[in-house]
Amino acid sequence: MRNESKRRQSGCPIAFGLDTFGDRWSLLIVREIMLRGNKTYSEFLAAEEGISTNILIDRLKHLETEGIVEKNRDPDNRRSFVYSLTQKGRDLAPIILEIILWSGAHDHRPSALRDVLKKIENDREGFEAGLRAG
Repeated sequence: MRNESKRRQSGCPIAFGLDTFGDRWSLLIVREIMLRGNKTYSEFLAAEEGISTNILIDRLKHLETEGIVEKNRDPDNRRSFVYSLTQKGRDLAPIILEIILWSGAHDHRPSALRDVLKKIENDREGFEAGLRAG
């Protein structure tokens, strides 16, 4: 898990956000839960970005410690766990939305995914409400 002594002590809100979710993987895990409905370790591991097992474990523990996700026993398989967003995690919805919009405006690669961008353009308020609802 991240070294707590490395946390920025400046009081800057951007630094706080970076300490909380500013690494390469944390928001991708939030995306998996929020946008794709994935909730298990194996589903996160199967994401196209190819997170390694040790990084995934570390980020899930970090997000849980930060109160962004919670881990519970899977009711269908008591040997497994499912992850869900807490209220604090669902409050990241407007940030996720703005990152999607920013990327849509600036990512000109042919491989850039545009489906979710169209959904936002058609009903921004409804899309954000759906993200927050979990």
